[in-house]
Amino acid sequence: MKVLIIEDEVPAAEKLERYLLRYDSEIEIIDKLTSVQESIQWLQNHQSKIDLIFMDIQLTDGKSFEIFESIKVDKPIIFITAFDEYAIEAFQVNSIAYLLKPIIFSDLEAALNKLENLRNNLSQNSFDINKALQNIHKDQYKTRFMVKLGEHIKSITTDSIELFYAEGRTVYLITDQERKFIIDYKLEELEEMLDPQIFYRANRSFIININAIEDVVVYSNSRLLVSPRITFDKEIVVSRDKVSSFKNWFNGL
Repeated sequence: MKVLIIEDEVPAAEKLERYLLRYDSEIEIIDKLTSVQESIQWLQNHQSKIDLIFMDIQLTDGKSFEIFESIKVDKPIIFITAFDEYAIEAFQVNSIAYLLKPIIFSDLEAALNKLENLRNNLSQNSFDINKALQNIHKDQYKTRFMVKLGEHIKSITTDSIELFYAEGRTVYLITDQERKFIIDYKLEELEEMLDPQIFYRANRSFIININAIEDVVVYSNSRLLVSPRITFDKEIVVSRDKVSSFKNWFNGL
């Protein structure tokens, strides 16, 4: 297997290489890159030479998600980062795993085994990482939520949910009938449960359904203001650092 490492911390890159060779001594590290621009140029010319990319998120000249704005990456990616807040953005691209630093061998091993299982489920000649990931994830996302209605309980399907939002420690879901229910999940937990092609965490307080968006306009300081199709008295603002990610999600990337 031929691997590209995109990592701006030399010790971290060296540790990753040691772990890879420990997993399989025949793995070949094709190159090590440290920046967004360097990675874009390299992938434009050499992407066909590799089978897998290990990619840090915070690079010397920006976030690695910027790479996907300039070039189509069709190789599987394992993200490695010290930050846990980018997991949803990572899984909107060809990510098969999201490893938190400092990485440990067992986590790396599990990620590589997952890739191997994906490959074994499809013939090598027809291996398509996007299709493979869709197949492995399609049955894992939550499709309904149980809510309380007085002394009764009700099941709400995700396709009828317009958005989720948090006020303090309380999290609500709003349906397409403009009904509001309290649910026993944090937004962080919901991010892991919901299909990232359909739901997006716009900021610390809101997760929105793409089918529930009526309008998006440029707001102050290059932010975006999202208007849902239902009547809703709170502003849903996409912060500047998420604008690029939001546009990719909104565009189906």
